[in-house]
Amino acid sequence: MPIAPERDALKPPAPKLPLSGLLALFTAAFTAVTTELLPGGLLPLMSASLQVSQGHIGFLVTGYAAASFLSAIPLTAALRGLPRRTVLVGALTGFALCNTVTALSSSYALTFGARLLAGAMGGTLWAMLAGYAARMVPAERRGRAIAIVLAGITVALCLGIPAGTALAEVLGWRAAFAAPAVLAVVLVAWVVRKVPDFPGEAAADRVPLRRIAALPSIPAVLLITLLLLLGHQTMYTYMSPLAERAGLADATLVLFVFGISTVAGIWTVGVLVDRHLRPTLLTALALIAAAMLAIGLFGRAPAALLIATAAWGAAFGGAPTVLQTALVDFSGPAHADVATSMQATVYNIGIAGGSFTGGIVLERTVVGDLPWTALPLIAAALAATGAARRIGHRTARIKSGPESARSQPSPLLHLCAVGLTSEHDGPPR
Repeated sequence: MPIAPERDALKPPAPKLPLSGLLALFTAAFTAVTTELLPGGLLPLMSASLQVSQGHIGFLVTGYAAASFLSAIPLTAALRGLPRRTVLVGALTGFALCNTVTALSSSYALTFGARLLAGAMGGTLWAMLAGYAARMVPAERRGRAIAIVLAGITVALCLGIPAGTALAEVLGWRAAFAAPAVLAVVLVAWVVRKVPDFPGEAAADRVPLRRIAALPSIPAVLLITLLLLLGHQTMYTYMSPLAERAGLADATLVLFVFGISTVAGIWTVGVLVDRHLRPTLLTALALIAAAMLAIGLFGRAPAALLIATAAWGAAFGGAPTVLQTALVDFSGPAHADVATSMQATVYNIGIAGGSFTGGIVLERTVVGDLPWTALPLIAAALAATGAARRIGHRTARIKSGPESARSQPSPLLHLCAVGLTSEHDGPPR
């Protein structure tokens, strides 16, 4: 008798990931995060040059984030009908221009204005990236594709911010903003050559934003995102004074430790996210809470600060991938731009609120109060994840008929999400 072929030999080979296109989106994420958070590593230099306090330089992060959360939903809604690559190239061109203005500016007001415009570009970009990656691959590889793209966040934290800080020490802070401006120009050419284009949504096919916001698990994911970013950014924006409190010369080493630790986080999440989403998120939030507690208790000791920062970075590194994968799972790739525009809104509300809160703490009390401000917010995110039992379980996507409204979230979470959407979307189809 002939020998039967092995079962695995009968399976078609898994399709290859479109790495060149995904890495272009990865670089877009890198550019956006570097642009957004770079002032946090340059507080003393920018403060002296622009003749404002370090808290005011921290507000450059706040302004960027505020512009992102105010623009993400309306710009995404306005641009839904345009080809996706056209919108992506436009956002990257905007980053190049805004970073150039920041690098040349000698006025705090002009710098702040450029940061607001850059924030609008960021809000548009973050609404696209996860959905773009999801549309480039089969459903069973969606989580990994999103992990590759959002690893740009990790590498920005690991290399972009520390490298920008180190470059500023040698060539001045303006050079640190010129670098991502040049990178954005190069990236435009890369995207045009290697990233596939997708059509925009026809007007007749557009699902109103409030219907997407009301899907059962989306409000819970948005709430967890908000709490996580509020707590995280209260600390991360002000790593320089935290490092000084521990007796370190500057924040470069602490930022590098945080960034390099996120590599472990993003690698772990890339392996686990498609099968163990909820346990991965719970573990990450618990580890961040423990790191905040350790910094609060022992953060004056350099070794303790670095160890806690490493744990924090490893846990935080994969969080955006977990949260965006959950959103894409529940909305489906066709509506992922809208769902992630809502997350970009709450994400940047968290960044703006956290950097503003940290700045107020720094201006009015002492730097040692920062971890005690952040810890309750992370604990609340952990509690919200524990209560959101649906997260991690893929459900049916939006349907075209009224039956899609059968499952409704709790009134509080529903209000959180619907409050972020336009009041002019029209009734559900």
